[in-house]
Amino acid sequence: MTEASTTGPSQSSGDHGAAVVTGGTQGIGLAIAKALAAQGRRVAVLGRSVSTGEAARAELGDGHLFVSCDLGDENAIPAAFTEVAAALGPIEVLVNNAGVGRAAGIDDLTSSQWDQLMAVDLKAAWLCARAALTSMGRGGSIVNIASIHAHLTRRGLFPYAAAKAGMLGLTRSMALELADRGIRVNAVCPGYVRTPPMVAQYESRDDPAAAWSHLESVQPLGRVGEPSEIAAVVAFLASGTASFVTGASWDVDGGLGARFAS
Repeated sequence: MTEASTTGPSQSSGDHGAAVVTGGTQGIGLAIAKALAAQGRRVAVLGRSVSTGEAARAELGDGHLFVSCDLGDENAIPAAFTEVAAALGPIEVLVNNAGVGRAAGIDDLTSSQWDQLMAVDLKAAWLCARAALTSMGRGGSIVNIASIHAHLTRRGLFPYAAAKAGMLGLTRSMALELADRGIRVNAVCPGYVRTPPMVAQYESRDDPAAAWSHLESVQPLGRVGEPSEIAAVVAFLASGTASFVTGASWDVDGGLGARFAS
């Protein structure tokens, strides 16, 4: 399901090309979509929930697009990107933000659950990049959203950490593969960020206030991040200001990854 306006941002000399944000209907993804729209880009957000997606498109305003797409369905991805290019024009920026996550250990994760997670959290980034390249000209930008768990993790988050570490390897490889086309590929690794799923997780604890207080106490900056703070870094990497940045991984974790456990 899609919705776009014919009265969107003007295609003046200062206008930018279209951008696609997967998992862009809420949380970090929606914040990224807003930041890219603020740059003058025509933004398409991809997601599974029609109601959430339509609300996100309405929040972005006229000239932007929502495409309902299950990134776990390999066959749905090319059609979604064809629809975006037909509605918004050539794709200049792709942000691979979609992820499902799963709390599980080595012994209690099934093979099918592994496949389902990897299909969205890792494989879809490659498939979306491949689909975007049919429309992307020289000078495009791909930003992959990984995680602090790509570098360090904790018990109970297998195979999420494996998928996010894989995202960094994918980023480096794609950066080299696409450099001769002038397409830059970078990754962003958020730490703890105040998103609706994270807030809901902490509100379900036996003592939510104590759990949240402890979480903030281990952050070097004394707080968790906001989606807009991740989005600002993504918007920079997508812009021409970052024209000599490719194959890089940017930690946006408030210094958590630099801290000894204590």
